[in-house]
Amino acid sequence: MTLQPYILFALAVALMLLLMPKLLPVLKKMKFGQTIYDLGPQAHKKKQGTPNMGGILIGGITVVVTLLAAVWMTVKKEVEYSFFSWQNPLFALLFVAIGSMAIGFADDFIKDVKKRHDGLSPIQKIIGQIAVGALFSVYCYYVKGSDVVIPFTKGTWDLGIFYVPVMTVLVVFMTNSANLQDGVDGILSTVTATGMVAFGLIATLFGGNEIVAAMCFALCGACVGFLRFNAHPAKIFMGDTGSMFIGGVMVGVAMLMKLEFLLVLICFTCIMSSVSVMMQTLYFKYTRKKTGTGKRIFKMSPIHHHFELCGMKEVQVVAMYFVVTLVLSAIAVVSVLPLI
Repeated sequence: MTLQPYILFALAVALMLLLMPKLLPVLKKMKFGQTIYDLGPQAHKKKQGTPNMGGILIGGITVVVTLLAAVWMTVKKEVEYSFFSWQNPLFALLFVAIGSMAIGFADDFIKDVKKRHDGLSPIQKIIGQIAVGALFSVYCYYVKGSDVVIPFTKGTWDLGIFYVPVMTVLVVFMTNSANLQDGVDGILSTVTATGMVAFGLIATLFGGNEIVAAMCFALCGACVGFLRFNAHPAKIFMGDTGSMFIGGVMVGVAMLMKLEFLLVLICFTCIMSSVSVMMQTLYFKYTRKKTGTGKRIFKMSPIHHHFELCGMKEVQVVAMYFVVTLVLSAIAVVSVLPLI
């Protein structure tokens, strides 16, 4: 019997609904509460102390379900390689996802448990992310090659010796982008679940990506289940632990399928979170240098907070992001059809 995607999705949802009610009291007892900073929207102040680090379950469930799927596929000979083969993308994918998650967990632990509000220093985060990104990029270079697919065509672009440094930067950028996206109740869970369906469908259409597809549908199910507790008003946040795990999975599945360009479509809202922060920072510094008074492009960045301050409710922002991700994800799926 072939392992169907809906089985992985349903299993991940069920595990989240079963385990999260047991984790919530533990996090509350251990005072793993989110710290809300003055720089954020004032309406978020009431969220102070909401349990954090729910991403432990998102990552844990995704990993367990993916491992079970990988074992099943290799035992049943549904894939062409053995479980411990270098051709098996499982361990590389787990490395970039769990490696990113570990950095997020360390940051959450320092902030929420040690009560040191700055968490990891920027240089500590970057060093960790570069290490994870470089090692994963080297694996992809030697196992998958240095070319990337150009959407809507049958062509590829060979990056040659530049592949590893460029992809390392991409890993750092995407993990941080996912982290920045996680600023409104349910927003990252929603866009991730939507985007993972697209990546999962593409992986299913592309032969040889069965385990990549398994992780996509497992993460989709974990995020859908998590929304039961994370939708507005959130009972728990995923924290950097979950957002960086998600960022690692996003960039990992794209690189393993040579579909890095599709991140622009499927992860558009995450990318715009980073872009809006960079635009805001650069423009503020430029205008302060020119006029002595820094000016802003947005009322607040990342841009989802700008929409909030423009009068949109959190659920409206999430709904808008869902629609945008759904449409762009559909375009992404269509873009690979010439390759099938």
